[in-house]
Amino acid sequence: MSTPQLAVNSRIRPTPYSERVEAAGVKGYTVYNHMLLPAVFRSLVDDYRHLKQHVQLWDVACERQVEIRGPDAARLVQTMTPRDLSRAARGRCLYAPLVDERGGLVNDPVVLKLADDRFWLSIADSDVLLWARGLALGFGYEVSVEEPDVSPLAVQGPKSDELMARVFGEAVRAIRFFRFEPLDFHGHPLLVARSGWSKQGGFEIYLDDSSLGLDLWDALWAAGEDLEVGPGCPNLIERIEGGLLSYGGDMDLDNNPFECGLDRYCNLDRPIEFLGREALARIAESGPARRVVGLRIDGQVLPSCRRHWPVQAGGESVGRVTSATVSPDLGCGIALAMLDRGQWTPGRRVEVATPDSVRAATVSALPFI
Repeated sequence: MSTPQLAVNSRIRPTPYSERVEAAGVKGYTVYNHMLLPAVFRSLVDDYRHLKQHVQLWDVACERQVEIRGPDAARLVQTMTPRDLSRAARGRCLYAPLVDERGGLVNDPVVLKLADDRFWLSIADSDVLLWARGLALGFGYEVSVEEPDVSPLAVQGPKSDELMARVFGEAVRAIRFFRFEPLDFHGHPLLVARSGWSKQGGFEIYLDDSSLGLDLWDALWAAGEDLEVGPGCPNLIERIEGGLLSYGGDMDLDNNPFECGLDRYCNLDRPIEFLGREALARIAESGPARRVVGLRIDGQVLPSCRRHWPVQAGGESVGRVTSATVSPDLGCGIALAMLDRGQWTPGRRVEVATPDSVRAATVSALPFI
């Protein structure tokens, strides 16, 4: 059976780096926020090994920014999230789940505070721009809500500090985790954050002028030749090992933050006002009905997890696998799974119904590594 191909047309936007990504040999894309997101270069395992040993350039321009600006900007951003942002300083990156009136997860962006009246929400894959505009209109907030010309490029891997210092200067090494600073690139200041969707360490460069995209890629590529710089992208194996959840795959609007292990970002004890406060308070009191955990699945070969896999215990349905792969370093299958209350104790044995067979599995705490 042939593998279906993704048809790319003008509705799916390219990025400022697409020309270089394709020259580097991208073998597959997915679609994220209506944009192309590279999915694999060499192979899933080869990309994983390279990421853990060297340094990679990731085209993550699909992490679109929702800019909220104006006198009521801080008020609108706080309305959207249960995380208390009132004491956040300029230059901070803050992971902040966004919830609706039922406490359901709308998105889980990183919020960048550029000023007291200006924020960027670096979003996962859902239409936050329209939701934020609707809230601003409904509450009568004095703000503008726009998608600016900002296309992040991530530099990830253990050699990322050295590569970034060669292009942006030694000051980049002093940037603390989840902080950002403006650094010069060819006479143009770019926001550089120590962040990224991997556990290997690295940076995200917030390119705010698409015309500089190829120059930025080329400068990093040339400076990293002896560091074995390579193209890369968010890696399924590495992210599951690190317990990184993907919005739209591992969690969505039908889940709440407590089900997704995001309890510490729900500051219900603080005097802040946000949408869904009463709903989250009720969930916090009763406890979540299900929760994301890890599974170690017996065997060293797994089919592709294109659909959620049922999880059973004692012949009863107890949840579902949302993402799965095989970890070369752990020597077994690993998965993220949403399990019912009473089923998520580490060490508990369950069964996973994969498309080709039923596999025994053991509940594990996250992260795996």
